[in-house]
Amino acid sequence: MKTLILISTLFISCNLSAQKMEAYTLYNAKGKKVSFKKLAKDVTDTEFVFFGEYHDNPISHWLQLEVLSVMQKEYGEKLMLGFEMFEQDQQTLLNDYLEGEITAKEFEKEARLWPNYKTDYKPLIKFAIENKLACIASNIPRRHASLLFKYGRDTLTTLTEEEKNWMAPIDFKIDTTLSQYIEIGKMAVHMNGMSGKDLMQAQAIKDATMAYFSLKNMKDGNVMLHVNGAFHSDFYQGIMWYIQQAKPEMKIVTISTVSQKDISKLDKEHKGRADYIICVNENMTSTH
Repeated sequence: MKTLILISTLFISCNLSAQKMEAYTLYNAKGKKVSFKKLAKDVTDTEFVFFGEYHDNPISHWLQLEVLSVMQKEYGEKLMLGFEMFEQDQQTLLNDYLEGEITAKEFEKEARLWPNYKTDYKPLIKFAIENKLACIASNIPRRHASLLFKYGRDTLTTLTEEEKNWMAPIDFKIDTTLSQYIEIGKMAVHMNGMSGKDLMQAQAIKDATMAYFSLKNMKDGNVMLHVNGAFHSDFYQGIMWYIQQAKPEMKIVTISTVSQKDISKLDKEHKGRADYIICVNENMTSTH
């Protein structure tokens, strides 16, 4: 009887081990499996890191905090954090919170926070406060991007000078041959006849603005970890494209997030998406 129990226990143990219930696998741009240690080495020898997340993916947010910790140990107070999730007209409010001028309760009451702020972005802000890191609200106010989408670029000229200061210069360029913007144009076709050009411009002004304020706030010796949706930096486009137009010499590392049923091998469509690709099990729970 004891022998039977022992054999059964060993069988169950081996079976569970064989299942390898892994949450994610890390790949490089060519689709080769790499270690977090390799990623950690690269993010401590760069000027920009663009971390492309799935907004509701807990693995993305956990690894953001891990990358942030690695970079802070290397760069100290020279490290800055950039956020798609905060809009430029919120910069003063964000600064007041970081500097202890207002409480967390006051900040959270006044700020236009994403629904997953407390679970996903508050830990990053808390880390920044504890380690005296500057944080940049890099995005354009959503209402202004919406204005461009609905009425075209010319409508931005009607904004006040203060409002114009919350976005990239309105004569920003768009490379319509970039695959990400082409994809945006295709999406518009399926959105009740919406203009692909205007949707592309609305996306581009977000990218241009995040690049503009990231560069504007960086001083000599600074390094930035910028957190954004993966679409804004995938395939070295979006924000990164605008950074490279202004400062082609800057050293940049990109990270992206993808989801697959089988994470043991990176799907072909995801190769080349970023320097490091976090391939997450598609059964992973969401944060919101």
